[in-house]
Amino acid sequence: MEEKATFAGGCFWCMVKPFEEQPGIKEVISGYTGGSTENPTYEEVCSETTGHYEAVEITYDPAVFSYERLLEIYWRNIDPIDIGGQFHDRGRSYQTAVFYHTEEQRRLAEESKQKLQKSGRFPLPIGVKVLPAQPFYEAEESHQQYYKKNPHHYEDYHQGSGRAAFIRNHWGGKRSES
Repeated sequence: MEEKATFAGGCFWCMVKPFEEQPGIKEVISGYTGGSTENPTYEEVCSETTGHYEAVEITYDPAVFSYERLLEIYWRNIDPIDIGGQFHDRGRSYQTAVFYHTEEQRRLAEESKQKLQKSGRFPLPIGVKVLPAQPFYEAEESHQQYYKKNPHHYEDYHQGSGRAAFIRNHWGGKRSES
């Protein structure tokens, strides 16, 4: 049986690839959630007037790839102490949050957040919010699978935003996607 997971981790372009290439992941959609505007556009969300976060909605098979493993990938692809956005993207639409779909997801998200906090890996409190899932609105087609459609621009953005260096510096090696 398939389940959904929703994560806001800054620019949604950078949040698709780490999840999509894992076993048991059926689909990763870029979109918007957490705000009050129905069917917002990218421009509206970027204007910071909708209350939405850029996010990814993941459809996965928990028998193949657990929610705990999704959380591990999530933590390794964001700056969990940055409460003002992610890397060079600033504002509410780029803030981080785990949107839980079930009480079990909420519990696991809170536990993994506490575990990361206690690890001492980061000098400040983990600022990621754990919030109930809200309606998810799919982003425009040009934003779906961006890393595949525009690989050079995606890689330039991933590097230039500071995300790639942050991941290397905090988790070692290259991009942490497993």
